[in-house]
Amino acid sequence: MSEESVRAFFSANAPDVVIIDQGASTATVAEAADALGVVPGRIAKTLSLRIGDQVALVVARGDARLNNSKAKAALGARPRMLGRGEVEALTGHPVGGVCPFGLVTPLPIYCDVSLRDFDTVFPAAGSRTASVELMPERLADLTRARWIDICTLPEEN
Repeated sequence: MSEESVRAFFSANAPDVVIIDQGASTATVAEAADALGVVPGRIAKTLSLRIGDQVALVVARGDARLNNSKAKAALGARPRMLGRGEVEALTGHPVGGVCPFGLVTPLPIYCDVSLRDFDTVFPAAGSRTASVELMPERLADLTRARWIDICTLPEEN
């Protein structure tokens, strides 16, 4: 049902967006970059986080790492990654296909500023083989995301 909810989301909100199904795993950043023929940074990974009593999704570029001190300053608490079962129950998407589209539970969405380093990025589309290509600003607009700066890029590590 997950990819179907994403298709329904785009049908209602952005019918021009095409879901790309590679027919091969895009479940990890490396697999997605290889399947799509792009650098890992252009993969828009979605992190499922518990921040205090709240759950939120953060979309960041694929090669960025969550910076706990920046995240705590921006979000008010240190984030913790959700477990696999909790992720699927709250988003409706399997791990490896988690995205901010077609969620079964309305969740706050944040986009890390690292996404703005690219003209377009590739977030998952509800399955381990599907994705979409979007400009970062459009991704944020479609998901009503708030821009934040909570990641560190590889050259900053």
